[in-house]
Amino acid sequence: MPKLRYNSPVILTFSLFCLLVLFIPILHPVNPTGALGDWFFVDKQFNSFPEYITLVTYIFGHADETHLMGNLTFILLLGPIIEEKYGGASLLWMILITAIVTGLVHNFLLPGNTALLGASGIVFMLIILVSFTNVHRGQIPVTVILVAILFIGKELLAMQEADNISQLAHIIGGICGGIFGFTIGKPRKIDTYA
Repeated sequence: MPKLRYNSPVILTFSLFCLLVLFIPILHPVNPTGALGDWFFVDKQFNSFPEYITLVTYIFGHADETHLMGNLTFILLLGPIIEEKYGGASLLWMILITAIVTGLVHNFLLPGNTALLGASGIVFMLIILVSFTNVHRGQIPVTVILVAILFIGKELLAMQEADNISQLAHIIGGICGGIFGFTIGKPRKIDTYA
């Protein structure tokens, strides 16, 4: 009988923590938007050290089940591929850097009092980064360019709409994925047959 394998520790742990953050207020409904909820979104005020921690923890909070499931679909589909290629430690660093950069850019560029929550920036980082999985030294696959145009371009167009979606977070996440793909991509060894 086949055994279950925790094949992608960073991605699976990340996903489980997101689920836990979403369902704790449901299981323990005493003041669900109180102190616990404050840790899982980032807003424009950094009045104390714990508020700086939200530059990382906001990626675990989601508005509702639909928001979370949309993100987890991509995270669980693409994350294990990235974790296998780059390793868990590198992926963890990429997630942390993307979260912090996205949170900071969101806070400094968007007007008004808009909070940011969710792992959508991480999703877009993974989408762009996965298109680099078959990059060889000295080459840029056309798929990388097309994925960037399709996903980032769609977000640029969507910025004109009035909604509760941070297209800027998606774009910054995608840019981070592109930078990671170009800078830390491990060239694959090409098999040759004589």
